[in-house]
Amino acid sequence: MALELEAGAARPADASANGVRLSAWRLAIFSTPCIPLAAMLMPVTAYLPNYYATDLGVRQADLAWAFMAVRFFDLWFDPALGLLMDRTNSRWGRFRVWFVAGAPIAMLAVFMLFMAQPGITGVYILIWLIVGFAGQSMGQLAHMAWGATIAPAYEDRSRVYGWWQTMSATGMIVILLLPPLVKYGFGGTFADGVQAMGWFAMLILPVAAILALAAMPEPPVKPHHEPPRLAHFGALLKRPTVLRLLGADILWGTGLALAGTLLFFYFDAVKGIDRGLAGLALILYFLGALVGAPLWTRLANRLGKHRALTIGGVAWALAQLSVLVAPPSVVFLFCAMFVAGLPFAAGPVLLKAMMADVGDEERLSSGVDRTGLLFSLLTGSVKIGSMLAVGGSLYALDRVGFEPTKGAANAEAALTTLSAMFTFGPALLALGAAGLIHGYRLDAAAHAEVRRRLEDRDRGAG
Repeated sequence: MALELEAGAARPADASANGVRLSAWRLAIFSTPCIPLAAMLMPVTAYLPNYYATDLGVRQADLAWAFMAVRFFDLWFDPALGLLMDRTNSRWGRFRVWFVAGAPIAMLAVFMLFMAQPGITGVYILIWLIVGFAGQSMGQLAHMAWGATIAPAYEDRSRVYGWWQTMSATGMIVILLLPPLVKYGFGGTFADGVQAMGWFAMLILPVAAILALAAMPEPPVKPHHEPPRLAHFGALLKRPTVLRLLGADILWGTGLALAGTLLFFYFDAVKGIDRGLAGLALILYFLGALVGAPLWTRLANRLGKHRALTIGGVAWALAQLSVLVAPPSVVFLFCAMFVAGLPFAAGPVLLKAMMADVGDEERLSSGVDRTGLLFSLLTGSVKIGSMLAVGGSLYALDRVGFEPTKGAANAEAALTTLSAMFTFGPALLALGAAGLIHGYRLDAAAHAEVRRRLEDRDRGAG
């Protein structure tokens, strides 16, 4: 690649493998794959369950089974993938080779899921969800771990994952604009909008991958690098800092997936707003996340990541509840959704940066670089939350007799259950995440000492 460095050559000031700050343009280009990766992932939980149930006639029970079953695959796939990444030492680096390999797999699955036709079964959905999440995991996990290696400093990691979340929110906004654009701008159907989302993700992913590869070299493996073993997985799960972060991430991710899965059902059946306008509300939600990402980065650098995340959890809970009390007016609901998106960004930005810090602490303690394995736990925890949210909420709605095609004509008990899950569910989960993070100890001062000792040891190894 044009910007790759020869071994031993002086590293430019913005490369940051030695702790120097990265330039904004380089971080922006490096983060562009987040646009298609987010664009392919978010509609899977927010759009496809509703689309399959309402337009393709798939039973809610079959959807719940498929979306829950795929997560049992993810539970072992992500840690195994992280272990393989940490054991990789190719001329392309540990992570970039996996990043490239995941793209075509993800593209194939997107085509099969988003271009699905009436008559598909739960088995069809399960198979292509497995393929899609495998490709998406390869790309996202490799990209996330690659980001940890380029920014060793405490503050710089908040910047890296701030850009990461900014591009993810951008991808979500763009992908969500497509269905209303297709419907109101070109007279298309909801199905046409879903297919447009799939084409966007498939076409943008290879372009974004090439840009990231050209913009960012991967630093070489550090001295004292011992390839991780399967036993290291259990050792990581015994570390209190790792368990605290994983627990917070599961709660945060479950809240987001729960809100996303139920949004179209809630807006249609409870608020009387059709799916086109509900899609615009979701755009405003992620627009709030786009605005909020740099704000949480600045707050983290001022107060510390764990304190900023605690504040974010409380703020997100209050903002999510505001949707419940908002009058049944499009303007009020749109404002409430934008406000709810502002604090949501705190979790995706800060939990990744905090896990990268834990990776340094672990390397100092054990002498093993477990970056890939640590981030595989983080991506796996997100998928656990998604499994619980999608499968559990659809199953609960099926049990109380909710029928998507009836809308407001559903029984009162079904509508009350839907409202409670959409508003109180994410709010309580956000408060739980804030409570878990309270008292976290690896702050800026502690991390600076870890980095100093690592650098002394690496220099001694020559």
